[in-house]
Amino acid sequence: MGAMEETKLELRRDVSVWGSFMWGYADVGADIYAALGLVMLWAKGASVLAFALAGLVYIMIGLAYTELAATYPVAGGGQYFTLRGLGDFWGFVAGSALLLDYTIDIALFSAASAGYINFFVPYLFNVDVKDLTVSLGPFHQVNLVWMAESLLLVAFLIWLNIRGIRESSLLNEILGAIDILTESSIIVFGFLFAWKPELLAYQWHTQFPTLKEFMYGSSLAIISFVGLESISQAAQETKRPATIVPRTSVTLIFTVFIFATAFSTMSLGVLPWQELAEAIGDPVARLAHAIPFIGVIAGPFAALLGATILLISANSGVMSASRLTYSMSQFHFIPEWFNAVHPRFRTPYRTILVFSLIGVVQLILSFLTPNAMDTLGNMYAFGATTGYILVFIALIKLRFSDPYSPRPYKVPFNIKVRYHNRIVEFPILGVLGMLGVSLILFEVILTHAIGRIAGPAWVVLSFLFYAWYRRKHGLPILGSIPRDWEAEQMRVLESAEEYELLERYKLALRERRKKEVAQA
Repeated sequence: MGAMEETKLELRRDVSVWGSFMWGYADVGADIYAALGLVMLWAKGASVLAFALAGLVYIMIGLAYTELAATYPVAGGGQYFTLRGLGDFWGFVAGSALLLDYTIDIALFSAASAGYINFFVPYLFNVDVKDLTVSLGPFHQVNLVWMAESLLLVAFLIWLNIRGIRESSLLNEILGAIDILTESSIIVFGFLFAWKPELLAYQWHTQFPTLKEFMYGSSLAIISFVGLESISQAAQETKRPATIVPRTSVTLIFTVFIFATAFSTMSLGVLPWQELAEAIGDPVARLAHAIPFIGVIAGPFAALLGATILLISANSGVMSASRLTYSMSQFHFIPEWFNAVHPRFRTPYRTILVFSLIGVVQLILSFLTPNAMDTLGNMYAFGATTGYILVFIALIKLRFSDPYSPRPYKVPFNIKVRYHNRIVEFPILGVLGMLGVSLILFEVILTHAIGRIAGPAWVVLSFLFYAWYRRKHGLPILGSIPRDWEAEQMRVLESAEEYELLERYKLALRERRKKEVAQA
């Protein structure tokens, strides 16, 4: 019905293999800059284990996204996959969880970027920004300077996006390459000249967290691996996505996993966890600064790079929110009012303003709590895990409801089962991934006082808006609008220039019709 008939304009497919990899890395690669200090604060001497466990779940999430993005190479990401597999209602829930993530993305990474800028303040003004706190009535230790810096960065991003000046693919590629070289250098030099295995062992044995602390820390560790939506969002702008998406996605998944686990292992052998937790705003810069021989240069350089790449990650939240709301409006989840274009700059200014201002509210409220980064982090974890669970369920469901779409890549470890006189490959890893993400969501709900209230409240309020809109237009609230997904899939494959897959899909549909006629 509606969405597929109304969508006339297509995003240009001109993203190459390297561009696709760097598109994702510029987003996902920034996460360790924000997450390292947060996880150390709670997981303490067991931070290596927290990163490793979250990383294993992340690998399964990444493989699921790889299969779905290669099979359905359209913008929309988890919201679109869930819509295809589970229908309108759950598609909207996934979309609302992702919108929560994007608004938190704006707030969290702007605050993190400001934190790395503050690395230079003691050298320039002989004062530490962390010490500039005040009390405002019942709120204590409020850092107005850090908050003001973060708000200025968000205001800059709003101005940038409304004017239509967006980050270029070339800029992503350059910064991504510099970041990979920088992180690799910090890891190599850190292990060679600063790492003390006895310090790592000492902290493991004497600084091990309580179970509740570890659950809190490991749930925050998932922040190091979020951003996989970038892969699926880029699929609609990627040349030959069936070939490129699996290559770049799998490479990205393991690159980020290696960096995250290496950083946590090296960190606990170089510095006490307390120093990294204290440097919650700029942990990678503090770590780099502690490495002999290169620290005097590596520390400031890591701070400058961290501030830049985190700001780009915050900007991706603004851009992704506008892209996602466009997709949701096309499927009649939210009003098309959000898609109004600025008369001069031709940008979706309403979406940019609305969701950036929500990020501003989240930012201000978070700085009224004892630890702004921690508050934003556990909200981010709630949105990410909720969306990932629905993606795993959609992955499993689509194996049964849409077995005819060619899958250039499949999640490994499948069991063949018979379903409606057809052999279907049941994804065991999909079930394990769903259980792993569910465990992390359970940890968030159990240990994050703010996340377990604010996260569900966001989803409930979003649903009330959705129900009002659907009822106003006479559309089903819990049901789905009838859609011709087969015609949509053929259009998508043709747009992607995946003509071989298109012919395979048409052949599978013809074989199905022959069987239906024979059985009639």
